[in-house]
Amino acid sequence: MLRIREYRKVESLEEAYELNQKKTNRIIGGGLWMKIGDRNLMTAIDLSGLGLDQISETEDEFVIGCMATLRDLEVHPGLNAYTDGAVKQSVCHIVGVQFRNCATVGGSIYGRFGFSDVLTLFAALDCYVELYKGGNVPIQEFIHMNYDNDILVAVHIVKTPVKITYLSQRNTATDFPVIAVAVSEYNEKLHVSIGARPVRAETLTLDLSEKADMEHLVKKVQEQFSFGSNRRGSADYRRHIAGVLVKRACTANEQQEDRK
Repeated sequence: MLRIREYRKVESLEEAYELNQKKTNRIIGGGLWMKIGDRNLMTAIDLSGLGLDQISETEDEFVIGCMATLRDLEVHPGLNAYTDGAVKQSVCHIVGVQFRNCATVGGSIYGRFGFSDVLTLFAALDCYVELYKGGNVPIQEFIHMNYDNDILVAVHIVKTPVKITYLSQRNTATDFPVIAVAVSEYNEKLHVSIGARPVRAETLTLDLSEKADMEHLVKKVQEQFSFGSNRRGSADYRRHIAGVLVKRACTANEQQEDRK
């Protein structure tokens, strides 16, 4: 059971940051993961009054506030046009609409969960996170950072021309993924992100020429990434399915180019 002694709806990021320096205090996003398990919080810090629940678009980038929901991602026309629907595909299998209306982007990215569809997708994009004190940090670097008491304010997706496909394998439609794969092409490079291995997503960056020999590419990906076992699948199964999904994603990216 989650027990909260005090609830604070803060009026500024500075107030939230100061409160968050105490180990017994926590920022709540959607609160959906936090409520699982048995924990006691002295103060729950609510950012919902700071206007951080918007997705804005400029000429150069998309800015996704930390309190924007996964449902906001799913239905955003600009993001889905830019990614040819990959954003929607990365979240549409997560539990249900009611859940996605509560789960926040900030919570999903800051948590760096091993099962995260969202992190897997964003890791394959030209993307960075905006931290209140830490400034702008590339997503691939942020993934490997230790947890601290900073605040993730927003996620920025740079409008670099991209082809990207997101695919996942699930035992049941709304369960956690057994394996998650995002393959993108931008800046003349091939970016392969694999999550739910079952550890947090990582990205392998290769030359585009690697696509010429698909079997070699698949073997290289399978060798470069580590895979583990849990009740959803074995390491060997994950390794095999990852190869299949990488091949399918590369084919889907080529089809995107044909449509354009």
